[in-house]
Amino acid sequence: MKRFLTAILAGALAVSMAACGGSPAPSSSAAEPAAPESQASEPAAPAEPEPTPEETPDASAEGAEIAMITDLGTIDDKSFNQGTWEGVQQYAEANGKTCKYYKPASGDEDAYLSAIDLAVKGGAKVVVTPGFLFEVPIFKAQTAYPDVTFILIDGNPNDGAQPAATYKTEKNAVGVVYAEEQPGFLAGYAAVKEGYTKLGFLGGMAVPAVVRYGYGYLQGAEYAAKELGLADGSVTVNYHYTGGFEATPEAQTLAASWYQQGVEVIFGCGGSVGNSAMAAAATAGGKTIGVDVDQSGESDTVITSAMKNLSGAVDKLLGQFYDGTFPGGEALIYSAADGLVGLPMESSKFEKFTQADYDAICEKLKTDADGVASSIIKDVDASGNPVEPSGLPLTKVVVTVV
Repeated sequence: MKRFLTAILAGALAVSMAACGGSPAPSSSAAEPAAPESQASEPAAPAEPEPTPEETPDASAEGAEIAMITDLGTIDDKSFNQGTWEGVQQYAEANGKTCKYYKPASGDEDAYLSAIDLAVKGGAKVVVTPGFLFEVPIFKAQTAYPDVTFILIDGNPNDGAQPAATYKTEKNAVGVVYAEEQPGFLAGYAAVKEGYTKLGFLGGMAVPAVVRYGYGYLQGAEYAAKELGLADGSVTVNYHYTGGFEATPEAQTLAASWYQQGVEVIFGCGGSVGNSAMAAAATAGGKTIGVDVDQSGESDTVITSAMKNLSGAVDKLLGQFYDGTFPGGEALIYSAADGLVGLPMESSKFEKFTQADYDAICEKLKTDADGVASSIIKDVDASGNPVEPSGLPLTKVVVTVV
């Protein structure tokens, strides 16, 4: 299904941890950056010390050696942008490098390219871009700026042509995607092992990363139900894509109606969409599952989060850039085997699902024991045809697409 969604790319994609072997990255924050076209926050008062490069709000000010371009989400989204930025800051602060982020004026290709150009003119040696929507801009930028290195998180450079795009990653770029189906699988597995049988999935746009999270969630619930010996149809899942990545009254109302119908826990997957589920859960006494980063601090309703170690991956790739081992030209896939996806067990609120349970299923994913990892359907069938949620091979789990 990876390419069937290109037509909706005018939308936004927002779409660290104790992952099958990691630990949370420290949180950090920064003042709101400027957009390429005068979308800046208030500059510091004259009496204040001059801001550091990563805090400089004026887009015309001097740039930095490491730059990050946000997608349409915000830098403090407690999700994809923030997790990526924390990785940039983590590396820069530990290694004496300057860093800065830029927020494009809009979500179109020209705005992304303008932000990249601004970063390069500001002296950026390496540019980090989080999100599927950067695939075409990086495809162009990698040749337009051959002396700059590009790290594309959650995608691979391509020309965006339909029906079949041409993929090409130059030596000064790398594309990274995550096996989101694996943390999704772990979230569904843990929820059912915890005793929940009435689940919900509230996704944002049906872009590949969100689809993989959702399909993994369903299949993880199925796997746990089989292990527990539950009867066919014992686990029910309401499944919906909102079409965006913002917290909206409509999404909150839908989530509230699910809780009223008996849904016990909702996996909110897609930028701020999860906040709609959290708000509804807080009122209804329900539970939620966070996404991308550890969202336990967002709401008391969060029992765990399906995470990608965004900061860890960025920190690793920046280290490779500076030590001369950068995997330029490669298309990387980070998974449980790399310790870069998982659940934050330290902050999870489980009563029945134990660390030993988690370690055991993680080991199966890492080693693909009994074909656990390789059998997870990501978004297409064996023939490469798109699969709908209701078309997954599920017997214990019944999916209702809303």
